[in-house]
Amino acid sequence: MLFDGLARRAFSLGGDGTAEAQKDPAPTRRLRVGLALGGGAARGWAHIGVLRVLDAAGIRPDMIAGCSIGAVVGGCYAAGKLAEIESFALSLTKRRVMGLLDFHLGGSGLIAGGRLQKLLEFDLGRLRVENLPIRFGTVATELVTGHEIWLTRGSLVDALRASYALPGVFSPVRLGGRWLMDGALVNPVPVTVARAFGADVVICVNLNNDIRLRGTVIPDHGEDEEGPLDEAAGEPPRSGLFSQWLDNPARRRERRTAPGMASVMIDAFNITQDRISRSRLAGDPPDAMVSPKLAGIGLFEFHRAAEAIELGRQSAERALPDILEMMDAALAVPGAAKGSLQAVAM
Repeated sequence: MLFDGLARRAFSLGGDGTAEAQKDPAPTRRLRVGLALGGGAARGWAHIGVLRVLDAAGIRPDMIAGCSIGAVVGGCYAAGKLAEIESFALSLTKRRVMGLLDFHLGGSGLIAGGRLQKLLEFDLGRLRVENLPIRFGTVATELVTGHEIWLTRGSLVDALRASYALPGVFSPVRLGGRWLMDGALVNPVPVTVARAFGADVVICVNLNNDIRLRGTVIPDHGEDEEGPLDEAAGEPPRSGLFSQWLDNPARRRERRTAPGMASVMIDAFNITQDRISRSRLAGDPPDAMVSPKLAGIGLFEFHRAAEAIELGRQSAERALPDILEMMDAALAVPGAAKGSLQAVAM
């Protein structure tokens, strides 16, 4: 354990069994801890449970990098507003979630996002990213170019909105002369940002590790299964230029069983995040990873915050012994930490 290891290095037992300070105690190095909070829509409420456990264990980050919902929770934590975001999440019901979605037609997203923006501004006001007590940054994706944009200064609310602007759902946000959308398209779990901020150790929270999407290459798509077709009652015969194609049995089967738009969007988002997360984490792995078991919570089930927070808490408690052991080992390695002479968990 980290605390035990620090105590052993600072004290030794005297002959009578009492604690006796060493004559020349070695100064304790301080690890600069970075958190990388991943994207995952409603599953992101699990970040709250993880942060509560880490905070109770005395692990307080020096820098936080967030993406999408991870940016929202991480930004609120960095601003000292974790209690407020937790209270808001727990207050959500299906009806209230629908009331927050200002649908509009003719824009570049189904939801304008104005109502959510007002809620963020109520708690975060005019806070700027560069003035937060904890160093914070979030990731967004530039429209057209696909550039990965790190938002490390300017309006905190605008940075959060840009990072969670899911394509097709929220309208993109214009910042610095660029149109920005969800950072999960390029860096769903921004370990790289936390490292660039100077973290000695990085703890990441991956919200999608439990979704179990392990796609591979299938060289032959196979044949459609044959079977009787249940003809739609009362469907009139088709006529015209495309009637033969439209009345093809396989085409009729596809029309009746094709997934809806919501299902397509959710599956596409899950697949994209899984593939990109695996690639990015393989290239720059964290020092420790917390992976809540969130497969049973849908991407847009924001009203299930209590369940997600509890699952985050459970996953952090399972990972805590390994995290503390990793940090203790890092402190024992000469030159592993370059910060001031103070223990990280006090």
